[in-house]
Amino acid sequence: MLSDLEGSSGSGLQDEHITDLLVFGFLQNCSNYNFQKELQVLGHDLYLPACLRENHDDELQTDGSQYSHFVLESQETDSESQDEIIQNIARQLAHIGDRMDRSVPPRLVNHLAIQFMNGNLSEEDRRECLAAALEQVMQTHPKDMEKEKTMLMLTMLLAKKVADHTPSLLSDVFRTTVNFINQNLLTYVRNLVRNEMD
Repeated sequence: MLSDLEGSSGSGLQDEHITDLLVFGFLQNCSNYNFQKELQVLGHDLYLPACLRENHDDELQTDGSQYSHFVLESQETDSESQDEIIQNIARQLAHIGDRMDRSVPPRLVNHLAIQFMNGNLSEEDRRECLAAALEQVMQTHPKDMEKEKTMLMLTMLLAKKVADHTPSLLSDVFRTTVNFINQNLLTYVRNLVRNEMD
């Protein structure tokens, strides 16, 4: 549980922020997705740094809002560099995910999307559904990558595939994915970020 991760130092909130940035960055850097609008809304709802919320296609902003450039400039340098590192990790994992995208069976994605549409499922039930789907795709993927990295990438890839299947589920699948990662892969994520910062 997230509350179990939060110590007196408030590290739980920091961990959640790291995982939010990682999953959001992964989704944003995946190619060929159908949930652009939902992802923009999610980015604003999460209060993510401007560099992650904005479209990186160098297109003109149609809403005329340029304030977000100033939001990033006012952040602390340490936080900026950590956020950039997380974004780089997310980008690398997204590229790996793009190569493995077609190996996730559509039937599995459809079944997982149906489960996420079930309003009677608790958050814990959704995490269990995600874990079961992850277990299935883990069996079919090459073993040349370390297990935790494969699990992290495939968890986020499943989230992408479900959101691609049913864009309205993006917010729910995002939150479940973040919670799943925080519960099962948090030490690995922390170490991944720490190693990149050194």
